[in-house]
Amino acid sequence: MNTVKFGTDGWRAVLDKDFNYENVNKVINAVSLYIYKESGYDKAIIIGYDPRNKADEFAFYTAEKLGEAGFDVEISKNIVATPVLAYNALNKNAYALMFTASHNPPEYLGIKFIPPYGGPAEDYMVKEITDNLENTFKPERKPIQIKEVSFEAAYINHLKTVIDFEKISKSNISINYDGHHGAAGKLFLRILDENNIKYNAQNIERDINFGGFMPDPKEQYLPSLKKLCKTNSLIGLSNDGDGDRFGVFDENGTFISPNDIIAMLLKHLVKNRNFKGKLAKTVGASTMLDLYAKKYGIETVETPVGFKWLGSAMRKDDIIIAGEESGGLSIKGHIPEKDGILADLLIMEMLAYSNKKLCDMHNSFLFELNRKFINKRTDLKLASKDEQDKIIEKAKELKEISGCKIARTNNIDGLKLYLEDNSSILIRKSGTEPLLRIYFEADNEEKIINIEKKIIDFIKI
Repeated sequence: MNTVKFGTDGWRAVLDKDFNYENVNKVINAVSLYIYKESGYDKAIIIGYDPRNKADEFAFYTAEKLGEAGFDVEISKNIVATPVLAYNALNKNAYALMFTASHNPPEYLGIKFIPPYGGPAEDYMVKEITDNLENTFKPERKPIQIKEVSFEAAYINHLKTVIDFEKISKSNISINYDGHHGAAGKLFLRILDENNIKYNAQNIERDINFGGFMPDPKEQYLPSLKKLCKTNSLIGLSNDGDGDRFGVFDENGTFISPNDIIAMLLKHLVKNRNFKGKLAKTVGASTMLDLYAKKYGIETVETPVGFKWLGSAMRKDDIIIAGEESGGLSIKGHIPEKDGILADLLIMEMLAYSNKKLCDMHNSFLFELNRKFINKRTDLKLASKDEQDKIIEKAKELKEISGCKIARTNNIDGLKLYLEDNSSILIRKSGTEPLLRIYFEADNEEKIINIEKKIIDFIKI
């Protein structure tokens, strides 16, 4: 039985169980077959790895195997963030393999396949690679020695065309940064140092257990950063294990949701940077983003959950900013891949242009909205996908919830119900686990609790 299952962002599995040399060899062969069919030996393959246990070991093993198969291979000399490797794939017109499990628990490892456009692979690519898993690639060229390189300089030079570092430096801003023991920490501090930006840093060094926390930049996994912000009254920025997600605290130690940050950055890019175009968001992101974009005359493009859909929208449409509720974003002029390093820098740029505190900017943003948007997610473990499908079909029969009529629905990823009071419920299947994910949004906690109870009771009938 094939235990390699590619999900929404590559293959991830528990290290030394399903993630083993036998399965990695299957992936190497599958990727080799795909790349050779598409490009022969014309394009190089670049390889990176995050701080996870054995990520470097598997990365160098893969590099050697691909070199033996005749491909031109470059592997990072050191730990590298996913967005850095993705940018280099675009810049070098190369394929990339990133050894990471992103924000997943420390016992996981994974492989992310990045095509030469520098963003997540399309579904048809993943299907072809999956179909190749039991096949063997037969080299048609002599082995080539792999090269160890640094990918950071090209990425940093590109950021200078995207971020107004002069504005940030002149603003005399000072921040707290928590590297979360991930791939982005040392690079981020290098960027700050090169641009004379002041900071207090913590959790920068490699730790395969990520300090005992999930490597996800959510409030509950960043207690020391929250405390530091409360102590010195500076904003706090962080990233996940491979640097493609962001987390933000204001000067009071209040965590600001990715939804709010995406909306605030949209306004910044339009008002201060004169960006024109559309907003791209996943169906799981806040309805607030639609309303906020409409306020500024900006059209919204809504996609299924997963940044691969946002990356596709960025390549096909004129997108100012693409964002998802889990802390991933990118902007026009950058790669079609989520980038937590970019997000942190954009937040500093926004503050530099406003000359205000983040807490004051956020309060003004909430006042401008004139209502709260509170979000919650519940995961239901179900026996089969058939059972999940039946529940989604059953929910399509709903006409109202808690006395509030359903104004419209969206079926692009499961089922999203939009209520007349701008509350919403999204019911969708997980792309990686046997779970039904249910997202709730309303303007107060009591309403969230009530809606959740009604939906759960309806499902169990």
